[in-house]
Amino acid sequence: CEIGENSIILHNTVLMENVKVGKDSIIYPNVTIRENCIIGNGVIIHSNTCVGSDGFGYITNSEGEHEKVPQIGNVVIEDNVELGSNVSIDRAMLGSTLIKRGTKVDNLVQIAHNVVIGENSLIISQSGISGSTKLGKRCILAGQVGLVGHIELADDVIITAQSGVSKSIDKAGKYRGSPTAPLGETLRLESHMRNLPTYVE
Repeated sequence: CEIGENSIILHNTVLMENVKVGKDSIIYPNVTIRENCIIGNGVIIHSNTCVGSDGFGYITNSEGEHEKVPQIGNVVIEDNVELGSNVSIDRAMLGSTLIKRGTKVDNLVQIAHNVVIGENSLIISQSGISGSTKLGKRCILAGQVGLVGHIELADDVIITAQSGVSKSIDKAGKYRGSPTAPLGETLRLESHMRNLPTYVE
C-alpha cells in the first residue's frame, strides 16, 4: 500500500493489496478499502464504510442458479471527497467506479459497480445508485432516492426525497416523484388530485 504525507489511518482499518491513499486524508476506524482502490488527497472516510466491495454481478445458468461474475475493476475516489459511515461503494466489473472531486456522500448510501458521480455532488442518506449510472456535476440526491442502472443525469439535477429515477434526465432542474417528473409539474398534479372531491360536487 501507498499512504501519502499527513494522512491518518485509524485503528481497525483494513487496507488490502495495492491500495493507494493520497496526502492529508483521514480514514476513521473499521473502514475497509479493498484491493487496487485509489483514494485521493484530502479525503475523509467515516467508520464502517467499505470501498471496493464486489459489484452485484451474476449470470443465471440453465438450472436457475446464480453464478458470480468476477468483479476485477476498482474504485477511484478523487480529491476532497467525504464518505459518511456505513457507505458501500462497489468495485467496477471492468474499469473503475468513480467518485469525482469534491463530492460528499452521507451515511448509509449504496453506490453500485461502474457508477460515475460528477464533481461537487451531494448524495444524501439511504440513497441507492444502480450499476453503470452516471451523474453530472453538482447533482443532489436527497434522502432515500433510488436510481435504476445505465442512465445518465445532466449537470445540476436535484432529485427530491424518496423519488425513483427510471430514465435519464438531460436537463438541469428539480425533479420529484416515482417515476420522476419536473417538480412544478408534480406539485400541480398533486394539487388537482387533492381537489378531486371538490371538482365532482
